[in-house]
Amino acid sequence: MTSSGESSAAVRDWLGADRRRALPAVAAVALVLAQVGYPLSEGVGRDRITVAVVVLSAVTALLHAATTRGLRWAAGFFVIVSGLGLAAEIIGTATGFPFGTYSYAVDRLGPSLADVPLVVPLAWTGGLYPIWIVAGLLTSGWERGGGPRFGAPGTARASNARRAGLFVLGAVGWDLFLDPQMVADGQWTWAVTDAGLPGLPQIPCTNYLGWALVATLMAGLLTVLDRRNPPRDRSVAVPVAVFGWTWLGSTLAHAVFLGLPASAVWGFVGLGVLGIPLFARLWAARRARGAAIPRENA
Repeated sequence: MTSSGESSAAVRDWLGADRRRALPAVAAVALVLAQVGYPLSEGVGRDRITVAVVVLSAVTALLHAATTRGLRWAAGFFVIVSGLGLAAEIIGTATGFPFGTYSYAVDRLGPSLADVPLVVPLAWTGGLYPIWIVAGLLTSGWERGGGPRFGAPGTARASNARRAGLFVLGAVGWDLFLDPQMVADGQWTWAVTDAGLPGLPQIPCTNYLGWALVATLMAGLLTVLDRRNPPRDRSVAVPVAVFGWTWLGSTLAHAVFLGLPASAVWGFVGLGVLGIPLFARLWAARRARGAAIPRENA
């Protein structure tokens, strides 16, 4: 069988196990297509694409959560991540804590609440869901000779603290892409523009400390949520694919299309804390599966 035939068969088998898997998969494809259009647009068109990307990322995350863990878990994730995200943004824009003093552009991303565009809390869910899933994979059991399955044997022995730590690092790593891109596009501005990382002075380092604090609070609540609602479908192909696309696609976009080489490097390294070990495990699992299949006509 050819590699393309094997891939087609694998997709059929994957969908055949649970037809609901197609829902987040289709949303993920739409998300990628919308993101491809971002560097090709400008002005009002780019603002609309930005909103579309955020909405599609949240829809993809919540569809996967609902179809693998149920509506209650999906709702819980949304309330924790988008709820805390919105609260942090409202407090942050009003007081400067915990991120630093910043403000959003007016009337560019749709309706606002307390000067925070309502699309922003959706971005927290869409961006952090794949990171939470990948952090869980890296601290749980990995099925021998197989691909990633959230909640595989070994999860009970996994360190919740280590998963929370990876989640925090991943959240900050994602923002190393997000903040430079949105600041360059004028979606928000910082009061302090000379206290950032090398190559990114326009974004104060307090921003990343704020992200770490908020992500730590989220991780604690998500850990409790996970204990109460174990997965009924262990497939994590969609969020893993979205994570990989975010990591590598954003690196390429920042370096080549958006003229943001510094954030391309910082973001690649930041999300690479999760991405490199994840892809190493995926590669090892692929090789293990190949070694387990007898050669044809052997």
